[in-house]
This record gives sequence, structure tokens and C-alpha cells, in this order.
Amino acid sequence: MFDSAFFDAGLDREGSDCIKWDTCRREHGKDVLPMWVADMDFKSPPAVTEALRRRAEHATYGYTEVTAKDNEALAGFWERRHGMRPDAEWMVMIPCVVTGMKIAITAFTQPGDGVILQSPVYGPFGEAIDVTGRKRMDAPLVRDDKGHYQMDLAAVEEACKKGAKLMLLCSPHNPVGRCWTKEELEALLAVLERYHVFLVSDEIHADFVYAPHTFTPILSLTHKNVLSLCAASKTFNLAGLQQSSFLCPDEGAREKLRKTLDANGVISGNIFALAATRAAYNEGDAWLDGLLTYLVGNVRELERVVAENLPRAVLSPMEATYLGWLDLRAYGFTTQEMMVRCEKAGVAFTGGTFFSETLGDGFLRINIGCPRRYIAEGVKRLKEALEA
Repeated sequence: MFDSAFFDAGLDREGSDCIKWDTCRREHGKDVLPMWVADMDFKSPPAVTEALRRRAEHATYGYTEVTAKDNEALAGFWERRHGMRPDAEWMVMIPCVVTGMKIAITAFTQPGDGVILQSPVYGPFGEAIDVTGRKRMDAPLVRDDKGHYQMDLAAVEEACKKGAKLMLLCSPHNPVGRCWTKEELEALLAVLERYHVFLVSDEIHADFVYAPHTFTPILSLTHKNVLSLCAASKTFNLAGLQQSSFLCPDEGAREKLRKTLDANGVISGNIFALAATRAAYNEGDAWLDGLLTYLVGNVRELERVVAENLPRAVLSPMEATYLGWLDLRAYGFTTQEMMVRCEKAGVAFTGGTFFSETLGDGFLRINIGCPRRYIAEGVKRLKEALEA
């Protein structure tokens, strides 16, 4: 059922108040092809749609409790997909992962404290540090000439020595596509534990990992000074429903999180999000298996069309996520110049400077969570933009 034809069909998202399409076309032109923000142009699992329909038909939408069914759905999914079963007591529900980062920073650090990040990284990591009044301490990833990135543990340790109190980890990494190995994560934890630095691991892309790589949950390695942020939102295209979770084994840390959520008026348990997330976790495996098979084909298609059309570009190896990280510096343009050219050529990507003003300049991120035909067309328009 969930074969190439299903995902090739995509769906028409225009007119649905969709940021990816409606906002983009309003701002950049009605014919622009949007390959930017990280959501997918596929129908969510039928079980999700049916669960929402059933809940809507109940015809009253009062205060709703989070129950054991919600915890069991998350735990069962993680056990099946990642070989780790989180305890129900670890779970603290939140609206979204970015909110979770801000709450964790506020709960475990003080204004002015240093927070480590590894650029280039998803823009809200740095924004979460800034808006909470903490200090960015960058330990940039190290890139080779083939576009492969690795951690600079010496830079992480230097930040720890300078007093960092917390680290934000992107695992798998957005935008560079790394799936950190067990050995890499163990080495990172060894550094952080020496200095008692708390680790917040954003694992929202955990379900998008391609063989032979495998995702290692941070909580499968340690329960000390660490928490995970997870959600069904990226996996099943549910971001507009606003439901994510902390997985935090330490009772004292969980209590700090709950107090900080309460102090900031952050509540979660949206009546429709609960129904949709349960359905996705409980009944979405076949859909997800089909999606992953399709995305492997999309990765290969992106590699092919980039090699054919942009021979001077370097596409970072895509071990994980549905987001390609494309180094276009050889073409001689800044990211801002490329964005202007792309708008004229009718295609929209996420500019590399969103991930780092310096290490992202000359890069673009391309979203391949879409029908395969969009990839060739998007790269064709990018080529036109660079040659104009």
C-alpha cells in the first residue's frame, strides 16, 4: 500500500495555510517550488487521519487528560524502532522540541551561563541560548573535503573548562546529515561527565536513518545528567499539532523541568495531538517503512542530479534526515546572493547562514521529503539560478 506510487502522488498543500507552500509562495512568487522548511509533502498515515476524524466527531472538546495509553504508545514505538523502551515516568509532555530546549536551558542553568552547541546547526539552537540570556559556546563540527563532518571533542572540552553548564546535541544532526555512532556519543559523554555538564539531545530526526547506519538513543548509553527530546512530528508530519516529549530518567531533573514549565505557563496535551500521536506510534510502522524505502531513493536521486547538474558542488553524505546539505562555495556566491538568484529562478531552499553565519555561508539546505520529481526540478532551477 505504501509503495513508491503512494509517495510519488504527494498531495496538493496549497490553500491549507501551509507555511511551506502558502507562506513561501506569498512571499516569493506563486510559481516557486518550496524545498526549504523541514516538513514533508506526503499524506500522513491513514490511521492518523481516521483517529482525528473519530475524535472530531465526538463533538465536544473539553479539558483532556494524558493517560497511560499515550505513554505506552511512545514507549512501544521507541522499543520497536530503536531497541530502547523509555519508562513512562521519564516522560514529560511539551508542545515542541524548540520549547523543550528553552525550558531545559532555563531549568538547568542560570543567566550568563555557557551553553555548548556545534555549528553549523539548526538555527533555533542558538536562538534558544540567546533568548534565555545564556552565552553561546560554539564547538564547531570539523568538515573534510568530501563534506563529511565529525565532532571536535577538544573544542567541547575547552568549552567545559571555561565553565559551560549544558550542551545542546543534534542527533541525528540537522543540517549536516550525520548519524552519530555509539562510539562518538560515548566519547562525547566521557568529556561532559568529567565536567558535570548536562546534555540535552534533540532526537527529533531519530527515525530517518539509512543503512548501514543505525541510530543510538542517548538514553541507551547513560541516565546521568542527560535528557532526550523526541516527537512524532517530523516522522509522521504532525508538526502543526504541537506535541513533543522530554525523556528524562532523573526524578530531580524532571521536577525542575515541571516547575519551569509551570512557571512559564507552558502546557501540553492538545486533544487532537494526543489522538493523532497515539495513532501514529501504534499504527504507523508500515507507512514509515514505506517512507524510508522511498527516501533512500530520493537520496540517490539527489546525489545523481547534483552530480549531473552541479559538478562543483559538494553534497554531504546523507546518513540521516531528509535534508541535504549542499556546499556551493565553488560557484562564488554568498548564501544571500544565492537566495536572491533562487527566488528569481522559482525555487526556495533554506540558506546556510540560518545554521551558522560563517560556517554556513555559501551553503544551502534542500528538503527531499517530497515526491521524487520535485528533486530534479529543484536542482534544475538551482543550476539556472547559479548560471544566470
